Amino acid sequence: MVHQINSRKSTSASRASRKISSMSLSLLRQIIVVAIVGVLTACGTRPPAPPVAEPSGEAGTLGPPRLGPLGGPLAVPGTLAGYRSRWVPVDWNDLPGWQQDAMHEAWQAWLRNCERPAPAFVPLCPEVRRLAIAGEEEQRAWMQQRLQPYRIEAQDGNLNGLLTSYFEPVLEGARVRGNGFEVPIYAPPPGLPAKQPWYTRQQIESDSQVQAQLAGRVIAWVRDPVQAMVLHIQGTGRLRLHEPDGSTRLVRLAYAATNNQPYQSVGRWLLDRGLVRDATWPGISAWAQSNPGRVQEMLWGNPRYVFFREEPLDGVAADEGPRGAQGVPLTPGRSIAVDRTSIPYGTPVWLVSEGPVVRLDRLVMAQDTGSAIVGAVRADYFAGSGDAAGALAGRLKQGLRLWALWPRQ
Repeated sequence: MVHQINSRKSTSASRASRKISSMSLSLLRQIIVVAIVGVLTACGTRPPAPPVAEPSGEAGTLGPPRLGPLGGPLAVPGTLAGYRSRWVPVDWNDLPGWQQDAMHEAWQAWLRNCERPAPAFVPLCPEVRRLAIAGEEEQRAWMQQRLQPYRIEAQDGNLNGLLTSYFEPVLEGARVRGNGFEVPIYAPPPGLPAKQPWYTRQQIESDSQVQAQLAGRVIAWVRDPVQAMVLHIQGTGRLRLHEPDGSTRLVRLAYAATNNQPYQSVGRWLLDRGLVRDATWPGISAWAQSNPGRVQEMLWGNPRYVFFREEPLDGVAADEGPRGAQGVPLTPGRSIAVDRTSIPYGTPVWLVSEGPVVRLDRLVMAQDTGSAIVGAVRADYFAGSGDAAGALAGRLKQGLRLWALWPRQ
């Protein structure tokens, strides 16, 4: 997420420095710009969320959930107040671009919602499935009949927020170490504590005693520690895996656990040391090109480390994303990560973001979360997988407005 989006390496720091310094300029640019996805958006690694009870509505209603403590006056007459958000009922005409969205593109995400629907949406799922083959105007008319739009605001009434983006990187990997594949991707070690901090990234990558605890836990080897960091930031990725028999297959690396250390932005690491004046792509890229021997030091500035599990992609649709915190596969361009104390998983949301990177007026589904996705009007947009998705995710940081679409009483 899903998303300190939220690198593991068993070679020494000096070997890492020699490897990074030998990379071509063009490759380094591609790698670092993808790494800035996590730096600029701070979307956070997306661990699977534990099952939680759906927030309750007002007593005796099926209205939008009251996400904070029950009781007390409503913030505004006709408005439901939440712990981090309040929902203000509006007319469908208040949703910018509502009549222009391609409903059929969003319906796959609707169908996935119904694999694990929020209780309030359970009665609607048979109709959602039936309408999968309907025309867009019929789908739009059904939503207007069955759902009520609510403008989402912060408790102070601020309706403007922040949109960032995350994606699923695609890496080259090998089952056997060598030929340039030197950076390990680990499964969780035995006895990894669930809630207590384990060793830091630097200790995992440089301490032989710690590495001994990870013996036999290597899923695959990748070429570069910065690419591995990108994988850790996003919390999931696809691996083009070269097997010992010469065959190649595509697998998914899904989040399994972390070392429970705090996430630290490598961009912030550079700023705090006065090494760059701004942590944008041009600034960080220029610094990395001029200081290849310190890139490993920069990466160690983030103590958080992520462990993965391998999942087959045989028979999985090419555009099917990883499972988000709701427990359903994400849909590129139609799934978002949200603060679940403001918007429940499975809620259809009308999203408007006017640029400057890209204008978005579209129906999305709240299906994921991220450790840095906090606040009422806050979303992380799942862009998909691969280089194009990474390029968008690395640039997307712009204003946002949201409307929740909730079943009518």
